[in-house]
Amino acid sequence: MSRQAAAEPYTTRFETGISAVDGRDVTLETTYFYPQSGGQPADRGKIDGKEVVDVQVTDDGVVHRLAEEPGWRPGHRALCEVDWSFRMYCMRAHTASHALYGAGRRVLDDLGYGGFGIDDKKIRIDFRTTTDVTDETLVELERLVNEAVWDSRDVSWEEVPVEDARERDDVAFNTKTEEGVFGDSDTVRVVTIEGWDAAACGGTHVRNTREIGPVTVIGRSNPGEGLTRVEFAVGTAGIDRRTTEKSAAFEASTVLGANVTEVPQAARRLQDEVAELEAEVEELREDLLDRRVADLCEDVEERGGRTVVAGTVDGVGPNDVDDVVRELAGDVADVVALVGSDRPPFVVVGSETDATDVIDDVTAEFGGGGGGSDRVAQAGGLDGDPDRVVEYLKTSDSP
Repeated sequence: MSRQAAAEPYTTRFETGISAVDGRDVTLETTYFYPQSGGQPADRGKIDGKEVVDVQVTDDGVVHRLAEEPGWRPGHRALCEVDWSFRMYCMRAHTASHALYGAGRRVLDDLGYGGFGIDDKKIRIDFRTTTDVTDETLVELERLVNEAVWDSRDVSWEEVPVEDARERDDVAFNTKTEEGVFGDSDTVRVVTIEGWDAAACGGTHVRNTREIGPVTVIGRSNPGEGLTRVEFAVGTAGIDRRTTEKSAAFEASTVLGANVTEVPQAARRLQDEVAELEAEVEELREDLLDRRVADLCEDVEERGGRTVVAGTVDGVGPNDVDDVVRELAGDVADVVALVGSDRPPFVVVGSETDATDVIDDVTAEFGGGGGGSDRVAQAGGLDGDPDRVVEYLKTSDSP
């Protein structure tokens, strides 16, 4: 494949001859357009004013796909312009991935390279590591990579004999992203960040880490066994992300009444307070339920030769009253039925012998559906006023 783009990444305007045209696909005699390879997207730009929408490596060489068919013939001389803003973005992004890997060398155990990719908003690098990458690890990776940027470390690339490169412990290799790394069969292109990282790579890079600008780590995921994917951003996307996070931190600081650095402690205190309040509310809810059930148990009705206790309950769900009806059935009455006061109401029935029969009877009258056992059964989605359901349970002669 053509290697000019990687060798001379700052060359973005050149003139060359057209060697072949096939519809919208154009092959140049010489090209500084970078073809999609190794996780880096293809360059964008123009050839004689016609937009280049894709660049790929084929058996015939580097093919440039245009937005429209040109009227050129082989031999035509063309002025070519690589989109500098996108090229520079990719150079920064790709070099940042090397700097991040260098940071990983310093904090991750058993480190290996598992993949890489650039899109318009973010970059991802897959680490093979036995280290559990926590939030604290991400923060440290971001600190270290930005330290490498601040240190203005030189970035260089050279062809190295393959065997020599593979014998070096400092050179990272990844077979999935080594497309374009190898020139002749016995050499490999090694990109080095001075004193920080070295990797076999065929992409485009900046000459010095200071050109990367701020690097913002976005998050992590697990794309496969043994892999941790770290996503980050550079340029405008990275700045926007930092602005969003900073705004969120300031807002949280204001809401919690604490300095930004004290937000985590304030949030934990608030969590503890909420947990205490929730426990108090649960205790009060249980007390109110006990009081309500006690009141209902004072009004025992007879239905079809059996005693029945039935009434509405507020602020609880069917699962909250299962144990209540189970304990009371057979003690205070043969059948104990509690109906939720919300709409649509639910009903929970406790009985020593036929709770499901009672539920079937109620759903036949009011719709809805449910089930359970002979001891405890419940139904929801009833089409009726809760008080009507209670009255039915008290007066019906059905089971």
